[in-house]
Amino acid sequence: LNPDTKCHNVLLALTPATRMAFIFIQMYFIFLNNEQIKVYRYKIIARFGLMHMIGTNLAVWLNVLIQETKHEILTFYNPENRTLRISHRIPGHSRGHAVIPVHDPTAHLRVARGLKGPYQIFECRRTNIIGTLVQDASPFLFPCTIEYSLICAAILYVMWRSISRPQSNPPQRPDMISSPMKRSPHHYSVDCARAHKGLFVGILILVLTIISLIIFFVLISRPEFVSMAVTEVTICELLIYGTATIATLLGMIQIRHLQYDAYRSFSLDDILLVGAQTGSFLYNIFTVIAGHFTLRSDDMLVPINALASIVQTACQTMFILDASRRQAVSPEHIRKKPGREIVTFMLVVNLAMWAI
Repeated sequence: LNPDTKCHNVLLALTPATRMAFIFIQMYFIFLNNEQIKVYRYKIIARFGLMHMIGTNLAVWLNVLIQETKHEILTFYNPENRTLRISHRIPGHSRGHAVIPVHDPTAHLRVARGLKGPYQIFECRRTNIIGTLVQDASPFLFPCTIEYSLICAAILYVMWRSISRPQSNPPQRPDMISSPMKRSPHHYSVDCARAHKGLFVGILILVLTIISLIIFFVLISRPEFVSMAVTEVTICELLIYGTATIATLLGMIQIRHLQYDAYRSFSLDDILLVGAQTGSFLYNIFTVIAGHFTLRSDDMLVPINALASIVQTACQTMFILDASRRQAVSPEHIRKKPGREIVTFMLVVNLAMWAI
């Protein structure tokens, strides 16, 4: 995005950001609506929207296929003499690398005209260490995008067929009417009601944590960026602790109206939780002491991070001990499911804290 370089192009940053937003919103939409989606009004608009999303996924799939092929070609393209280096064995080349020059002048111009633009974009995406990492990981990431686009297109097509199919009410048999709650003992289901927001926000935190770890491992390998790498991952960890603490406090507020079982005994899970909490307390207290005696201008975040971890673990332990003794008894609580989104969010955030 620096205007003083030849790589100044807003689309190089806008296109990936838009694609990330599309993937996240589409996953949210698919998660909320099952394949038997029912639309009673505006069916034409719903069918048009689903078909447009199917076309978008197919377009993304085709684009990624082309990008993967172009990535392989540009990896072996030399812009100095406009040659292609083939990495597999060719008879007469013992080292397994052959350089195929372009002798025909017209073909020479075709190669230059066809690869000049894509190669400049290819190099612009490699201008920093993160861009180089993305380019090196592209062979492993391309299949993920391809499979994701195809799976989403198939799911959306099933939704589109469900809307297009006319609704029919088959006659019910007497045995079905007499036992409406009867179902197969081999049929299992997971009720994700009132949990999707917490799940997706937690997944977003987890993805950002993974990106932070990738940046850390890239920067830590360079001596001039070691301090920056430690600061970056420490700030990320501090933000996760702060977010988890706020979420835990919100969860305590949401579940305070649920019925509390004061006669429940201390179970093995509670003992293990308190034992692990004690170990976490000791570790973070020693970290604060060590950070105080080795305090430098660039080490201020170490004791702050340890204190934030103490606050977070204490709040989460109290929340778990309190929530495990509460239950919904009124129809309103059963319908609203207070605290369920927070619990789902904390489930994923704990995975992010473990990873970092």
